[in-house]
Amino acid sequence: MRSLSLATLIITLLGLSACAVNPVTGKRELSIIPPSQEVAMGAQNYIPMQQQQGGRYVVDPDLGRYVNEVGQRLAALSDRPGLPYEFVVINNNVPNAWALPGGKIAINRGLLVELEDEAQLAAVLGHEVVHVAAKHSVQKMQQAQLIGLGMLAAGVLTKDSDYGAAATLGVGLGASLWSAKYGRDQELQSDEVGMKYMVDAGYDPRAAVELQETFVRLSEQRGQSNWLEGLFASHPPSQERVEKNQSTAAAIGALGTRNATAYRSAIAQIKRDQPAYDRQQQAMATLETGDLDKALGLLDEAIALQPQEALFYAAKGKILLTQKKDSRAAAAFTQAKRLNPDYFMGHLGLGIIEKKQARYDQAKANLMASQKLLPTQTANFYLGEIALQEGNSKDATTYFKAVAEQGGELGEKAQTYLISMGVMEAPAPQ
Repeated sequence: MRSLSLATLIITLLGLSACAVNPVTGKRELSIIPPSQEVAMGAQNYIPMQQQQGGRYVVDPDLGRYVNEVGQRLAALSDRPGLPYEFVVINNNVPNAWALPGGKIAINRGLLVELEDEAQLAAVLGHEVVHVAAKHSVQKMQQAQLIGLGMLAAGVLTKDSDYGAAATLGVGLGASLWSAKYGRDQELQSDEVGMKYMVDAGYDPRAAVELQETFVRLSEQRGQSNWLEGLFASHPPSQERVEKNQSTAAAIGALGTRNATAYRSAIAQIKRDQPAYDRQQQAMATLETGDLDKALGLLDEAIALQPQEALFYAAKGKILLTQKKDSRAAAAFTQAKRLNPDYFMGHLGLGIIEKKQARYDQAKANLMASQKLLPTQTANFYLGEIALQEGNSKDATTYFKAVAEQGGELGEKAQTYLISMGVMEAPAPQ
């Protein structure tokens, strides 16, 4: 009881000393993550999260500029207009949108093709702006940190007991909470305040009602398709949200612009290219059956329809690399890198092939370029082998330790290297 009382006291004292007014609700609430740290966290994770999901869409740069302009218009009218807001289009087929602390917001290409006009786009982006302005993700992280702090206090006082060992496991929670499911109240608040933002920007609030009606209808089809899992995982739709939006729109009364013509023009390229992206999706599904040649054929069809899409070449390169057709794989990765140098996969694929060819300087440059965009276990492993080959045991140890921590086949190989280097002891025989 003494340990739990101390943990409660620590949390209570911290809560009393770290309160601030929420810009959206006007209510005082716990605030242990300052705005500067909030902005830094968002900026640090923005590029890696984009890379994990396909990178930015770059075939039609005008689309990204258009989405950012709409988003900035809403952000300027938000309750936290001074944040460094940024809005990007992610090159991903899954209909989804997400926000990181500090104003870093993304919408997938796959969601844009499902919307009908600019007002519906404003409804999506306005909703995400509220998640940022109301600090919804930060609130989840703070809760996790407090749980960890309480467990740490309990662990310190019970370090000689079994409970102490278990309690301290909670300390590291919260690092990825901003991408977890938002709560019911947070979603309703983001809908309502987001509609206010879009109306202030001159948009028709009925677009937000239509948007939720569409999501509810599509969510009912998830038994036949998982294509909306990304959106529904963090933004669960419900009939309640539809009805709340209807009430909000009725209370507002004023109608606004839809800008359907401008929106159709903005998404014209991705609409034209949809058959190419469909081929890519079919290729990925075919890969799961093990038919690599058929998957390659589908990717070649996608490339023929849209030869400027780096994602298609990157996928082709990965398959060819699996088939040990290194020269063809290198050509595909080179094209992916040329078309989108800000996507990690072209750099990584070339680095792997160059390392196999003992072209260590080129390999290291490409692997490190990939790491700047998205740190991966694969790049760390090959960088470790290069460092070992160059006699740089210090860097090799750093790379191999990072790989070993992630486990899996590469993790086991990294452990073998660390044992042979005398950095790690061999496990005791069973």
